[in-house]
Order: sequence, then structure tokens, then C-alpha cells
Amino acid sequence: MLFSCVPFQIREKWVDVSHQAIESQHFPHSLGFRSQALKMRFVSKDTEGTLLHAVHNLPQVLKILGERFQAQVSGPVYHQAHVGENLSLIYAPYYFDGKLYDAVLNEPARQQPEALDIDLADVKRHKWNLKFLPTLCPNCGWDMEGERDALVLHCRNCSSAWQSHKDRYASLKFGHIPLDEKTADIKYLPFWRIRAEINGIELDSYADLVKVANLPRVAQEAWHTVPFYFWGLAFKIRPQTFIPLATRLTLRQPAESIVADYPESENIHPVNLSVIEAVEALKITLASIITRKRTYFPQLDQIRIRPKSYRLVYLPFIESRIELLQPMFNININKSQLFHAKNL
Repeated sequence: MLFSCVPFQIREKWVDVSHQAIESQHFPHSLGFRSQALKMRFVSKDTEGTLLHAVHNLPQVLKILGERFQAQVSGPVYHQAHVGENLSLIYAPYYFDGKLYDAVLNEPARQQPEALDIDLADVKRHKWNLKFLPTLCPNCGWDMEGERDALVLHCRNCSSAWQSHKDRYASLKFGHIPLDEKTADIKYLPFWRIRAEINGIELDSYADLVKVANLPRVAQEAWHTVPFYFWGLAFKIRPQTFIPLATRLTLRQPAESIVADYPESENIHPVNLSVIEAVEALKITLASIITRKRTYFPQLDQIRIRPKSYRLVYLPFIESRIELLQPMFNININKSQLFHAKNL
């Protein structure tokens, strides 16, 4: 998802693009729809052929794409954020037989070189292999739970949560807010509650939030001691819903007691958006809650947000056929907006 702060609003775009990772005039700059339409398999040490080394890394590619999208926007772009990106290095097959051929179409490539502008003699064989982590709880050895797109695995035996970190599991602080209403149709959605240090704008307490967001509240002295938290999504959803939902919860600042355990319900949506991606969206959320946009938008690049701590919190939603309702915070989500393994 690509979010752009422009005068004086936030625009969102769903992006699924590819860009050439080498420097060559003889291969296309983009794969077009091939990465979406053709079946792919993992590269391994047994993969035949020569695998060219990628020259451009992810930050460079994102910068190129950002400049491309900025050119489509009239006026200044004060800040951009890429959220929830899945990076894949895709090797497209070509072969040289007097001419350069596209091996998918088995047709000559459009740009025909007299000689390739890359040196195949310098290319080394890769020794890549898939690595697996056993889904056994590091704490008690019990089987952990999680759908195939889950970034967090649960152990109900010892009530723990784990996420992968550098070829191992790291424990995760989590909890849920229970629902007073008794109904069987409850689905729990995951959110990241993030405490951050913000430079460039005063936003450390609930009193600061009331001022920055111009909330219809009568200021109270005690609010200066109530810490401010960003609330970010821990699940994938369409871009037009992503920021409004994060903004709604951040403005609401849920203060209900968090139970440090899993919900009793089995209907728990998987965590498929990492806290790192949620952090990428914090400045966009900040831009959304600020009322004085003409003052602060030109200053967004100078505002610094440094995360200090985070917690995974599951919120209960009453599930109907087409939507999810959070009665405590008056939030409705159309179920068709969600992305997870069951509908990919």
C-alpha cells in the first residue's frame, strides 16, 4: 500500500509492480502481469541456468517507484509511506541462441543486442535453500497454532505468543480486551498498540492528543499523565480502510483493561502485518489526526517518530454475514476488505 500526504489530504494506492533489479538495456524494466499470472517456484541450488546478481536493493527500488508515482500527483508530496510490502526477487528466463530469446514466449526479445551488456563470467552460483522453523513452543514444547500467512504463532498450553526473529522465535507481549456482550458470533482482530517518542510535535499524553486533534473534550489535568499510544493494524486490509481504522482507534485511545491471555474464542484473525510495517504507517496516522494540516504537512519530513515499546492486542468484533462490528468503539468493517490466507 502506498500512502501519500499531499495538499492537504492523504491519498492511498494499491501497488503491485515489478522493476528490473539489474542494469541492462536488453531486458524489460517490468514483468508486467507475469508475476501475477504465471506459476512460480522457489529458487534452490539445483535451479538450472545462470542467476544474475541483483544490483538494486529494496530502498532503491522503492525510491524509483516513489518518484514514478510522485510524477503522477500534482503539487508537492510532503511524505510517502509504503506499508505491507511483500518483496520478491523474481528471475525471468531468457536464453541466447544467436539472438536473445524470451523463454516464456519462446520469441526473440524486443531489444536485440550485438553483445550482452552484462558479464556472465562474473556471475557465481547461488546456494540458496529454504529454511524451516519447527512450530513447537520454545517455552513448553507444545504445538503452536497459526494459519499459513500468520506472522505470530500461539501456544494455548502456556498462553504465549511467538514471532520469528533471525532464525529463531522471540516471545511477544500480547493480550485482549473482552466483550461484555454474550454472543457466539465474535471474531477477534489483532492490533499493535505502540508507544513512541515523537519529535517535532508535542504528542506524549492524552492531553496532547486532545489539543493536536482538536477533540471535543474539556481538558483535565489528569490527562497529562495518561500516555498516548498509536494503534496500528496487525492484519492486512484494503488501503482505503487502513488509515481510517488506525486513525479511529488512535483517536479513541482504548483504555479498557487488557487481559494478558488469549480470548476463549477460536475465531481469531491471524497477524499478517508485522509491527515493522505498522511503524511505517505511524506518520501517516499522525498526519490523519492532525487538524492543522496546512501548518504541519510541510513539516512532516522534520517530524521524527521513534517506537519505544509495543503490544499485540486482540479486539472483539461481532460478526455478521457481511461485516464486523466493534460495539465499544462503534467501528464497522466490511469483511470483503480483509486479506488473509483463506481468500488469497
